[in-house]
Amino acid sequence: MPDAIFAHPRLAAVYDAFDGDRDDLGAYLGIADELGADRVADIGCGTGCLAVLLAGSGRTVMGVDPAEASLRVARAKDPAGEVTWVHGDATAAPAFGADLAVMTGNVAQVFLSDDDWTRALRGVRGALRPRGHLVFETRRPERRAWEEWASDTDPVVLDLPEAGVVERRFEVTDVSLPLVSFRYTYTFLSDGAVVTSDSTLRFRDRDEVETSLVANGYRVRDVREAPDRPGREFVFVAQRTA
Repeated sequence: MPDAIFAHPRLAAVYDAFDGDRDDLGAYLGIADELGADRVADIGCGTGCLAVLLAGSGRTVMGVDPAEASLRVARAKDPAGEVTWVHGDATAAPAFGADLAVMTGNVAQVFLSDDDWTRALRGVRGALRPRGHLVFETRRPERRAWEEWASDTDPVVLDLPEAGVVERRFEVTDVSLPLVSFRYTYTFLSDGAVVTSDSTLRFRDRDEVETSLVANGYRVRDVREAPDRPGREFVFVAQRTA
């Protein structure tokens, strides 16, 4: 089940506003250019920011996400229907012959068990053409991002045209490495509604990720820094083996 922040209709509707500028997406567009990718699968596409950007560059794009509320927001950004939107998780990605599959943000870290991660990698592999690429980012556990998160407790308040004034609070609820859990609490001041969303991420180190890729039919071509978050994340560039 996707987290409420993506699946609850009221939270999905305000997600983009609280997420802010997606400065990270330009790097993925650049990678698509670098790899000559004309067909791209955006796995865990959420509200569709990257998928729409890729389609606008003339590519054939499929966006896959398990949260119908987020896909509803994504479809509204794509009135011409240029993107193929698929409701499901990574294992539900249909054969697409993709030159490139991407997982941005925290998508690669939501697969908590080894079995879930294996199924995700195999599902994405099935969406790729032979020798197609998978590119994704994951936070470096040695940076201990959760400690920064725990110290940032100030609420964020936005006045949104579609929702009125909304307050968001954040708290880290558990650190049991390699798992870190946290909670968002949204208060809609227009009617006093309070909606919470609990999430858990798994922090895998570089060797663990590389080993899992090789075991599931990929060759690791490169491991890079995230240009917008240097030193904080790895960006893996893997290629489906023939």
